[in-house]
Amino acid sequence: MSTKTQTAGGVYRNFIDGKWTEPGSGEYYQVFNPAKKGEAVGKFPLSNESDAAKAVEAAHRQFRNWKNLSPSERAEYLIRFSEVLDRNKERIAEAATMEQGKLYKESLAEPTRGVKEVRIIAGEAVRLEGIARPSDSKRTTNVADRVPIGVVAAIAPWNFPILTPIRKIVPALVAGCTVVFKPATATPLCGVILAELFEEAGLPPGTFNLLIGSGRKIGDALVGNPLVRGVTFTGSTAVGRNINKVVAPNFAKVQLEMGGKNAAVVFDYSDLAGAAMRIVKAAYTNAGQRCTAISRVIVSEAEADELERLLIEEAEKMKVGPGTDPNVTMGPIVSQEALDTIADYVDSAKREGAKIGTGGTQLTGGVYDEGFYFSPTVILNVKPQMRVAREEIFGPVLAVIRVPSQEEAIRVCNDTEYGLTATVYTDKMAFAYDFMSEVETGMVRVNNLGVSGGNMPFGGVKNSGLGPFSIGQTTMDFCTNLKVTYIEY
Repeated sequence: MSTKTQTAGGVYRNFIDGKWTEPGSGEYYQVFNPAKKGEAVGKFPLSNESDAAKAVEAAHRQFRNWKNLSPSERAEYLIRFSEVLDRNKERIAEAATMEQGKLYKESLAEPTRGVKEVRIIAGEAVRLEGIARPSDSKRTTNVADRVPIGVVAAIAPWNFPILTPIRKIVPALVAGCTVVFKPATATPLCGVILAELFEEAGLPPGTFNLLIGSGRKIGDALVGNPLVRGVTFTGSTAVGRNINKVVAPNFAKVQLEMGGKNAAVVFDYSDLAGAAMRIVKAAYTNAGQRCTAISRVIVSEAEADELERLLIEEAEKMKVGPGTDPNVTMGPIVSQEALDTIADYVDSAKREGAKIGTGGTQLTGGVYDEGFYFSPTVILNVKPQMRVAREEIFGPVLAVIRVPSQEEAIRVCNDTEYGLTATVYTDKMAFAYDFMSEVETGMVRVNNLGVSGGNMPFGGVKNSGLGPFSIGQTTMDFCTNLKVTYIEY
């Protein structure tokens, strides 16, 4: 590990105004490997309100200089960062697997995709579109330019500790904003490495700042600082709702990507085996710890018996273990607290009359005693009003709901506070178009469960999202404001 960030005993620091700094509190917390809970990853700062203020002030001082660079100059810094990231993708992937637990191949996919997406978004620097309109006044030109909003607070989740930060930090920098980045407390090492890589890319001091610590301690101080003009956050709906309240008095912009209760609807579909295979992959990748994970299957009565059998068969093929094992197909749960929450949801389903088709238990014995492991779970006889059908579990749990009609399938799919993504598997294109029209989500898939496009908007509606969608050009709507100018000549 770089000596820039590590002191004796594996102690890491914040990166503020171009310098690696100790937290003002002088306190640190320890992170452990969820696959081997006795293995320490390192000690990280428990920053306080004064650290948050220093980071924001550094970003604010640098903002004028950074925004006044030409678009191509800013893009050049980010292209250099993509090259540095590409050279270090194995290193940061290893860190993600060690502190978050996901399979190494899943961890490696994050910086691999990140390199491509940085190169895509860097081009937005010279593609920022304004508005020019004819004027009713003679010898007058009317134009509207996009200008950067200022300091952006980027708050990332633990489940994608590399790619999600990149999707927040890089667009802001490209637009001309400066950034204070707070990684999740469970996955700070990836944040430290990203800071190293931005430093190696040569960004001017204060352009990018790393602030590590508990959200309860520094979250409000960071997002509520009046110098922060935008907050981009991915995480739970409860935390997103609080952020929205805190920033409201300052009229700062928000980009909130929150929870999901995503459904796969299967109705009049000939390839049930193919649907089951893809649904299981979407349900258990990263142990179901994804906002876009499929957690509900809504299926016609006629196809339910066969699809349930196939889902159970596919779930039981999963090999659970440490993410470093190349033969493993599902890694551990991030923490004991998360493990207990998943178990509680399964117990509640049984109490409410559902049936466990497979799984439903914490895994113990051998390597499982070293970490936090839960079996891939399929729950049958689920009714739409049950907790497992309505609340985000964030674990490897798949609830199957039977419906008598296409209309009921859409109604049940929409019967949730969330609206992130939904998928339909059908051979009936009329139903597919009805589904696309009526489903209440920000993203829809038809006979598809691939990865999100790196040049397409990403976001949700209802309690899943607020503000401009991220990724693609829509994220520039968050990072910039319009400045309208009338020029008489």
